[in-house]
Amino acid sequence: MSFFKKLFGMKPASDDPVSSIEHKGYLITATPMSDGGQFRLCAVISREIDGETQTHRMIRADIFPNRDDAIETSYRKAKQMIGEQGDRIFKAN
Repeated sequence: MSFFKKLFGMKPASDDPVSSIEHKGYLITATPMSDGGQFRLCAVISREIDGETQTHRMIRADIFPNRDDAIETSYRKAKQMIGEQGDRIFKAN
């Protein structure tokens, strides 16, 4: 995240932990980022594969006026990404 933080001047929305949800064996944690008084969509998707935890940070251009909307949409978009890509989200491009 430090690369994006430096590049865009973004920082995590708050130190308050956001609940994670489980979806089809994946753990999704919304991590909205404060961006100019609004909140950028961001989430971490993780899953244990062959005894090793794999993670993918999903950051999108979507910006919301309030944190709750960013969290709700983060979960929805992460579920969509899991449905479309499955474990391929952990592969390097």
